[in-house]
Amino acid sequence: MIHPTAIIEDGAQVAPGVEVGPYSIIGAQVSIGPGCWIGPHVVVTGQTRIGANNRIYQFASIGEVPQDKKFKGEATALEIGDGNTLREYVTINRGTADGGGITRLGNDNWLMAYCHVAHDCQLGSHIVMANGATLAGHVSVGDHVIFAGFSGAHQFCQIGDHAFLGMYGGVNQDVPAYVMVSGQPPRPRGVNSEGLKRRGFSAEDIRYIRDAYRVLYRSGLKRDEALAELRTRLDEQPAIGAMITSAESSERGLLR
Repeated sequence: MIHPTAIIEDGAQVAPGVEVGPYSIIGAQVSIGPGCWIGPHVVVTGQTRIGANNRIYQFASIGEVPQDKKFKGEATALEIGDGNTLREYVTINRGTADGGGITRLGNDNWLMAYCHVAHDCQLGSHIVMANGATLAGHVSVGDHVIFAGFSGAHQFCQIGDHAFLGMYGGVNQDVPAYVMVSGQPPRPRGVNSEGLKRRGFSAEDIRYIRDAYRVLYRSGLKRDEALAELRTRLDEQPAIGAMITSAESSERGLLR
């Protein structure tokens, strides 16, 4: 299952049955779980733990040192969950000492060709990053987020659950849960209602989320005032909780 031209360095932990293609390199500190497929010409290095049933395509670079001039060779890590697909030329860097030390990728994510996840990013599960999507360092991304082609986020941005970033949309402030961003420059355009339908949200919950969006973005209220109003609805409209939580945790300010 391991091609004779592949290099598996001493110390690497590769589960039985893992496939490693021609000319791929697996570093000494790497751990790869069962059911994984590593294509040709892939480099996996550093203190990198990869879970089960992941597929990594040719020319990907996984766990390399962060692209951060402050990095001085500290012992940092990358953790990847289960069931992820990382297509051609995907690059994911491990963390930095002053950024928490770990870059994380959850489960069942789909990263298309040429995507980049920088140091100390924290990604949830069921994320789709289309070709060329890019995350700077320290970006936090919730579950079920979709990045269209060549979209991305500035360092330290937070992207909430079920958000959608349109093509070429590079955001420099936080995007709350459910919000759809598009245009040049990118701006909030409503909620990701189509994505919510596909994920089983009821028509009533989607209506509540749309109303919450109007309060947060269209009512003229300040952020704290809008969030106070939304909190009064939370008991009867629990679906809006993710939007409230992500907006309350914003440190860079909400994209408007």
